[in-house]
Amino acid sequence: MELLNSSHAGFNGSDLSSAFTQQVLPPLYLLTCAVGLVLNGGAACVFFRVPTDSALVVFLKNMLVADLLMLTTFPLRLVAQVGVAGWRLHVVMCRYTAVLFYSSMYVGMVFMGLISLERYAAVVRASGGGVLRRLRGAGPARGLALLVWLLLLLCVLPNAVLTSRPARRETSRRCMQLKSALGVQWHRVSTLLCVALFWLTLLLLAFCYASIARQVRRSSRRVRRSAAAAACRRSHRSIFSLLAVFLVCFVPYHVCRVPYTLSQMPWSRFSPGSRLLLFQAKEATLFLSALNVCLDPVVYFLMCTTFRDSLLSRLATGGRRRAHGQSLGNMARR
Repeated sequence: MELLNSSHAGFNGSDLSSAFTQQVLPPLYLLTCAVGLVLNGGAACVFFRVPTDSALVVFLKNMLVADLLMLTTFPLRLVAQVGVAGWRLHVVMCRYTAVLFYSSMYVGMVFMGLISLERYAAVVRASGGGVLRRLRGAGPARGLALLVWLLLLLCVLPNAVLTSRPARRETSRRCMQLKSALGVQWHRVSTLLCVALFWLTLLLLAFCYASIARQVRRSSRRVRRSAAAAACRRSHRSIFSLLAVFLVCFVPYHVCRVPYTLSQMPWSRFSPGSRLLLFQAKEATLFLSALNVCLDPVVYFLMCTTFRDSLLSRLATGGRRRAHGQSLGNMARR
């Protein structure tokens, strides 16, 4: 995984300093972190009291865990961007923070794909059997979720372990120079694997959305007011929200990720200007990926009826308690 705020072999720290990376991005990340903590913290308080009785709830809860892990990396990034920390913090980001950030991001993507597949099984293949029907059970979903975490961990953990060369102030921002020879090769292979995973997930989301949309049209023609048709329309809206978040947050970053990663390689022939341009593009699109932590709670609300009902019930209860407290206060003042 490339560093969250890395440099290149031919650059020094000031070469990458700009109004965009040092003045525009830090406030945006701070706002995203604050909003993300409120939204995901609230979602966690509600979600982890909801029974895990379906594959959809299992996948959504794991998606929430991935977002919470991603949020833990934001404070270090902010401190490093504003330049108030020493060079050793950049080494920590190279070895650990970046790995956690990207691991969380790709785990979240995989669960988006699994959610879309579960919705496809529920709407398009509702009367069928086989593997897709078993996928909707909570037990198989838990096993699949554990497998996802293990496989992604095995893929990205060597990026932390193999970033093992001695660090110095002048190389602290150049993550590729902190990697061993094997680490450089693993970095390239894991990057290509993650990019492939992204494109596979995007294709799966597009296929499931198109299939559900077609099913919704068929159901609407047959029985416009039936409960089944209404359920299909709700699934259509929820899978569209999932696809929209995926397109906004992850597609721009992956368009520029491969050329950016190639520009980091020791044998790269990219010009300094091209490297700088790719770095700025990567930082801008990476922020869109980080924005995912603020948009996912909207997906939870639209996707999961149990979560939505529990949240609305809590909000209504809280409103009644505040109204009751105000009425008691008014009576006491009288």
